[in-house]
Amino acid sequence: MNDEPPVQNQPSGLAPPADFTTFMRMYQDMVFTTSARLVRNDAQAEDIAQEVFIKAYEHFDMLATSPSAGGWLKTVATNLSLNHLQHYRKRWKFFSEFGGDSQDEDAPAVEFAAPDTFFDAIDSEEKRAWVEEALAKLPDHQRVPLVLYHFEDIPYDEISKRLGVSLAKVKTDILRARAALAKILARADGAERAMAN
Repeated sequence: MNDEPPVQNQPSGLAPPADFTTFMRMYQDMVFTTSARLVRNDAQAEDIAQEVFIKAYEHFDMLATSPSAGGWLKTVATNLSLNHLQHYRKRWKFFSEFGGDSQDEDAPAVEFAAPDTFFDAIDSEEKRAWVEEALAKLPDHQRVPLVLYHFEDIPYDEISKRLGVSLAKVKTDILRARAALAKILARADGAERAMAN
């Protein structure tokens, strides 16, 4: 998997930083959040963010004046996070095969559907915190494609290629993840309202 993509043509709207330390401060929260949503482990996300900035330092001559430095960093953070997850997924698969646990990669289509506008109403800082907590409760095979699709705007077919699973599985996992997330958020909202009364 390529973890050094070409600079994307998406302007960040930020003025070029004077030095690498300033550059790193401008983007460290975005890089960490991108990774943490995928790997669901703050310590691992910090390690990945450090790797991202090592690569950024190596390319700083180019990035310092690039209007799309943020897009480049986000892509590298996403790719390194996926590499990290693939490594652990392969290790888990190796051990799970001993138990005869063979899951069908082409899971059947689910009967329910979550609305495409599910995330539109989530705009307050409190609700964003609920989403982050809810995401952390999802299993990797659901959380990762959901984050890539809804938060990173990566299309289904690209997610399928990056994760090395079928397109049908990607769609099914995202649908199930959205439904599970909706239930978790509904419970959190209900608990919040009960406490307010």
